[in-house]
Amino acid sequence: MSHRSQDLVQATPRGLYCPPGDFFIDPWRPVERAVITHAHADHARRGHGRYLAAGVGERVLRARLGEISLQCVSYGEAVTINGVRVSLHPAGHVLGSAQVRIEHGGRVWVVSGDYKTGPDPTCAAFEPVRCDVFITESTFGLPVYRWPTDADVFGKINAWWAANAAAGRASVLYCYAFGKAQRILASVDAGIGPIVVHGAVEPLNVAYRATGVALPATLRVSEVADKTLYRRALVLAPPSAAGTPWLRRFGEHADGFASGWMQLRGARRRRALDRGFVLSDHADWPGLQQAIAASGAQRVIVTHGQVPVMVRWLREQGLQAEAFETEYGNEAEEAADAAA
Repeated sequence: MSHRSQDLVQATPRGLYCPPGDFFIDPWRPVERAVITHAHADHARRGHGRYLAAGVGERVLRARLGEISLQCVSYGEAVTINGVRVSLHPAGHVLGSAQVRIEHGGRVWVVSGDYKTGPDPTCAAFEPVRCDVFITESTFGLPVYRWPTDADVFGKINAWWAANAAAGRASVLYCYAFGKAQRILASVDAGIGPIVVHGAVEPLNVAYRATGVALPATLRVSEVADKTLYRRALVLAPPSAAGTPWLRRFGEHADGFASGWMQLRGARRRRALDRGFVLSDHADWPGLQQAIAASGAQRVIVTHGQVPVMVRWLREQGLQAEAFETEYGNEAEEAADAAA
C-alpha cells in the first residue's frame, strides 16, 4: 500500500518503520534501532545496531541471537525515542512477547506482533491496548479455527501418552521448539513418565526456567542411561526431526503433532500421524475478533496470515482496513510441516 505521510508506522523494504521515532519494529533487514515484539526467528533477527525488548524475554532473546546491544523494559514502562513515547504490553504469545504501543502527536498506534488471547502458564496474558490504529496478524484468520480448551487438549495428550506408556512405546510429540514445547511441558501430567527433549528444545527450557517459569524435569537423549525409559517417555521434538536418525533410538513409537493446523483433518492425514492435537500460540478466529474490538481502533492493518479474508471481514464491520506486506510468518514453515 502507499504510505501516508502522517502514518506513525509505514511498511518499508527493511521492515515496519516509525518515521518520527526513526526506529523499526521487528525489521527483517539490518537497521540501527529495532524494537522487538518477541524472539521467534521471523520477528527477531541478528544484525541490528540496538535492540529494545521486554525484559522478561531477555534470556530467550539472547539464547536465540547471542551477543546483542539490548535495552530491556518492563511491561507498561514507557521510553521516549526521538520524541515518540514507546511502551511494551503483554501479547500472550510466548515468553516475553509484547505489543508495541507508539504515541506521538496525540495519536496512538499499536503493533501487536503475534498474539493469543487464551491462557498460557508460561507467559503473561494478552492485555488489550486502546489505540487509533491496530496492526494485527491473521495467521489463523478463518472461521474454521476455533481452539478447544486447554483442559480438553492436555487431557487428550495425557491420555495418549499414558496409553502408549502402558503399551511400552514412546510418545513422540512434534511441536515448535520455542513457546509451544514449554507450554506443553508446563501443562502435561509429568507423573505419567519421563520427558525427553530434542537438542533444539532444551536451551529454551533453560531460558524459561532462569526467568522463573516452572517446568518439569527434562532429559536430553545423551542423559538417558537406561534406554528402557524410552518406553514410557514423552518425547518433544521440532517437526524438522521427523524422519531423521535421531528418532531411531526410540524404536517403535507413536507420533503426534501439536499445532493449530491440526484443526484441519487433512493436515494430520497428509503427515501420516497417529494423532493431531489442536494447540496454537496464535489467536483463533474469535480471539482475533476479540482483540481487534478491544483495541477500539477504527483503522486496522493486517500483516500476515489470512490477510485478504481478514481485511474483507473488517471492512464488512465498518472498519477502515488494509494490509502491510511483510516477511513475517515462520509459522508458514510449521504449516508446511503439517501439510507435508
